[in-house]
Amino acid sequence: MINLFQPQVGAEELAAIAETFDDKWLGHGPRTRAFEAAFAEHIDVPAEHVVFINSGTSGLFLALESLDLRDGDEVVLPSLSFVAAANAVLSCGARPVFCDVDPRTLNPTVEDIERSLTPRTRAVIVLHYGGSPGDIVRIADRCRELGVTLVEDAACSVASRVDGRAVGSFGDIAMWSFDAMKVLVTGDGGMIYVKDRERAVRTRRLAYHGLAQPSGFGHAKVSSRWWELDIPEPGRRVIGNDLTAAIGSVQLRRLPEFVHRRREICALYDRELDEVSGLLLPPALPDGHESTHYFYWVQTDPGIRDELAGDLYQDGIYTTFRYAPLHKVPAFGSQSLRLPHSDWAAERTLCLPLHPGLSDGDVRTVAAAVRKSLENRRATPIPEEERVESRDGRTAQVDL
Repeated sequence: MINLFQPQVGAEELAAIAETFDDKWLGHGPRTRAFEAAFAEHIDVPAEHVVFINSGTSGLFLALESLDLRDGDEVVLPSLSFVAAANAVLSCGARPVFCDVDPRTLNPTVEDIERSLTPRTRAVIVLHYGGSPGDIVRIADRCRELGVTLVEDAACSVASRVDGRAVGSFGDIAMWSFDAMKVLVTGDGGMIYVKDRERAVRTRRLAYHGLAQPSGFGHAKVSSRWWELDIPEPGRRVIGNDLTAAIGSVQLRRLPEFVHRRREICALYDRELDEVSGLLLPPALPDGHESTHYFYWVQTDPGIRDELAGDLYQDGIYTTFRYAPLHKVPAFGSQSLRLPHSDWAAERTLCLPLHPGLSDGDVRTVAAAVRKSLENRRATPIPEEERVESRDGRTAQVDL
């Protein structure tokens, strides 16, 4: 089976794990702090504002918790997001308000977000779809003007930039995911960045039981009663550890090679699938934008998208669509909401395999299978009169 995602781990990561074993310290410690410092340098922010945690999902929950949301408060987020974002909003007693997206980039524009804002909006969550930065500059500027907190879900965007500035540093809070399917992997893990210093201190505290200071071995040298607890408010235990941080430090050093190979694969897909009738390829990035290239997505006739996925699966190629529209999920109570671009994309989009473990031959195999399936099923070209233009100038059919 040609996998959709596949972690790139090997001898260097094993050596880092062995060194951690030799030191007999697996929990939160010096390797965690070193990984935090290296990641902070990677995104060009102060190290004390970055916390290594056990998942990107924990980062979303911490971010929303730190805002002290109340019943009646609203948080705007794109419907095409991972379910953890909406769950984090609901867990704080607030209401998720889903906005539409550009039908081709699958990222929200500032106009999409503004249409969903109300006097009750306390925060905006932006997902950078597939690693593409999207309209983050204009969204960040608008949120600052309105005094609305901007949370960047940068789970897919560990190496994405706009004019050299790291995605995740535009908003007030950001988090990244390092789970086994991501670009930089630690097995499970994530990072959270908090721009405000006091909120960063509080976030670190909330991530470890709400403790204002450690109560274990590390605190013994500065306190005669190091076991006593100082808990200004309750927290949880979602911190990372030295074992996963050791893997993460190696992965961070290897990140440029991962992204370089992903970029090559995307370019090869572009060449192999160019001019395929009935198929739209990912839009070109705007000038100054750099992507992590987490997804490579194609869009086709909704009548055959599912059949295309089935054909590829029968050929030993696993595909999927990320992310299913959250406004259609009954638990989130927005089923009557009309988001035409999100609905259009959700019916037509398919994510193809993309990871550095793919050979050029693998990519050509996938592309050939896509071409064969569409030829057999006679995908309908998109009529010119039914097209709409996305922000990058590419076009797509949208039934409004």
